[in-house]
Amino acid sequence: MSPLDIAIVGVAAVLLIAVFRISRGPTAADRAIAADLLTFSVVGLLVLGGARLERLGTFDLVLIATLVTFLAAVSLARGLTGGRR
Repeated sequence: MSPLDIAIVGVAAVLLIAVFRISRGPTAADRAIAADLLTFSVVGLLVLGGARLERLGTFDLVLIATLVTFLAAVSLARGLTGGRR
């Protein structure tokens, strides 16, 4: 088992924990943090999958997914605070 396989299993475990926290989170803030963790875990799986398959095209997708995830996290934080700074 290669180190990439171990990393994929670890990130997949984090992904499952994030899904559990989204379903059982007592507050909206807990669910928002878990959603961020979920999206970053998916991006991590994309990176590890691209490295495992040795495909360079995957990293363009990772760049776009990271930018979209960052913007989603900012807008979600803004929504939770009610637009206050």
